[in-house]
Amino acid sequence: MDTRRLRYLHELAQLGSMRAVADVLETTTSTVSQQIAALSKETGAQLLEPVGRGVRLTAAGRRLAEHARKILAAVDAAQLDLDPSAEPSGTLRVGGFATAIRITLMPIIKELSTLHPAVNIVVFEHEPAEALNQLGVDDLDLALTYDYNLAPDPPNPGIESIQLWSTPWGLGVPSQDAESLRTAKDQPDAAGIFATFKERNWIGNSRNIADETVLRLISSMAGFQPAMRHQSDSLDLVEDLILAGLGVGLLPENRPPREGITILPLHNPDLHLRSFARVRAGRSAWPALRLVLDRMGA
Repeated sequence: MDTRRLRYLHELAQLGSMRAVADVLETTTSTVSQQIAALSKETGAQLLEPVGRGVRLTAAGRRLAEHARKILAAVDAAQLDLDPSAEPSGTLRVGGFATAIRITLMPIIKELSTLHPAVNIVVFEHEPAEALNQLGVDDLDLALTYDYNLAPDPPNPGIESIQLWSTPWGLGVPSQDAESLRTAKDQPDAAGIFATFKERNWIGNSRNIADETVLRLISSMAGFQPAMRHQSDSLDLVEDLILAGLGVGLLPENRPPREGITILPLHNPDLHLRSFARVRAGRSAWPALRLVLDRMGA
């Protein structure tokens, strides 16, 4: 069985169409079709079946695609492991959310520019779903993603995940509206805080549904559905909307103070953002990637 043909089957299982596979592997749909037909002949199993104007994997094709994922990861690991002590070099493509890039990656880039100048890091700003999609089709070597403990987002099979750091998040509200809660003898839990603002408009994230998932979850505990009126992936804009009285939304508790905004801690349940370094299985032995992961403490 030719492992190169397994690559075509694996990508088809991930992407769903021969055109998409051809684009990713920089070839033609005819070549993709021929390679999978040859693989079908090698295995003696029907791997594809027609559906509409396209094709889909048969049950045998899906089983072989799962084997292909593991085989290709093992081949990648074997190739990278031939010389794991080699001096790190090459271009490392890193995509992730802005906070992780600033806090975790930028100090490493500065350090490596002096200690390991042969490692060239290219940065792409992406929200988690975008970064994981790019990682899945091999357009990134490292994805820096996040989820919330109340809205976990485990990666797909074939992706290795290492947790980096965690930070508590709360509800950002106008300061004048927070005074009664801050001075109350019995501090309300997360649902109680949300209930206080149930008549307000709420601010979600325009590129990641995790924020809205958390808002709806805690709101449901308080017995209401939040009016999701605004979306922003910029924390600065979230604060601007709060200051303008246009809504309330989630903010990290360690956010630098801004006059007029209070971040109310959320407890019972607590809310934490969790950051992750994610790589394709079998790739972390590559010296350049291993160097960066080690610097991250991953």
